[in-house]
Amino acid sequence: MAQQHLDPPTDPTAGPTSGDALAGYLRAQATEFLRSLRQHRENGAAGGPSAQGGSHVRAKSRAGEDPRAGDGGTEDAADAALALRRSARRISGTLHTFRPLLDADWSEAMRPELAWLSGTLAREHAYAARLERLLLALHRLSGSSVFPAQSSSAGEAAGAGPRPQTAIPERGNLTVGAAKAGALLERQLTLARTRAHSAALQALGSSRFHAVADSVAVLASEVPLTPAAADADLRPLAAAAEERLCDAVAALPLVTAGHPYNAEALVHGLSPDPSPHPQDGPWHQVRLLLRLHRYACEVLHGPESAVDVRLLAAGDALNRHRDAAEAAAAAAAAARTPRIAPATAYALGVLHADQRHEVEAARFAFQQAWQKQTVVTS
Repeated sequence: MAQQHLDPPTDPTAGPTSGDALAGYLRAQATEFLRSLRQHRENGAAGGPSAQGGSHVRAKSRAGEDPRAGDGGTEDAADAALALRRSARRISGTLHTFRPLLDADWSEAMRPELAWLSGTLAREHAYAARLERLLLALHRLSGSSVFPAQSSSAGEAAGAGPRPQTAIPERGNLTVGAAKAGALLERQLTLARTRAHSAALQALGSSRFHAVADSVAVLASEVPLTPAAADADLRPLAAAAEERLCDAVAALPLVTAGHPYNAEALVHGLSPDPSPHPQDGPWHQVRLLLRLHRYACEVLHGPESAVDVRLLAAGDALNRHRDAAEAAAAAAAAARTPRIAPATAYALGVLHADQRHEVEAARFAFQQAWQKQTVVTS
């Protein structure tokens, strides 16, 4: 595929592109980090989901109640944790892209700490979303109607409309094992989620986190720029981030992504080897590079500037790709559980195949989004 250069969302000559713009962006993100941290503490981190989280929410759904009813503090704490992760990612990504203009020792020390914090806070939400995704897929594939409203809204929220029910061969056999497969997934992922929640609480109370928060507090008032940063142009460094993204996309097997089925990835997922499929790695890397490119554009043009909808669509497709790949890996890991019933293993195999189909659909959606002409929206 020919390399494609991304058009900037706004006039590159508009607004400051010197070290002052970089310092202003980092200060704003540091301020947002501290604001989110204060909000998270006020709402109480201990109010987050615990071991009962998944089953408690699903029990409310079965009863026809709003799963969030009575959980305002928990929801606010989750929103604050999300904002905390968002600002940490932006600070870390900006330090990476514009590192020649920042104090090298300070920048190299900060980036891994911010990545540790963001990853630690993300795990609990990831396990919860993965469990919900897999259970909804199981119910859809087996013909069950336990969560009819949730299943419909999830499809419409993804922009794909209600997903039609396709004919599933041997659905009776699948229905037999679906309940046990769902119970197995719920046990495994709820346990992982509980551990992630405990790890997040320990992290937020650790001296390591307090050191990160202190560094961000200093960043909110003083950005350690190099002497040359004051007169430096930020655009060459942002262009380098764009080039890395375009090179990574050019190396993707976009021709394979145009096919509706990728048997190689499916066979690997069901093999005894628990390692991720090598096909997924380059796509995950493109997702990270696309994020760095977006952050560089925010530095140049401001967070509130017009956005290239092509980048948004491509990023959304890559997020769906990651979620489906991780869900497929979780189904395959559950299928490797010793001494499970054949019907349970069969249901997990069908579930794994379904999620690998979702992976291929997300790759195809990325291909379609990437090859479109740039469209800017404000």
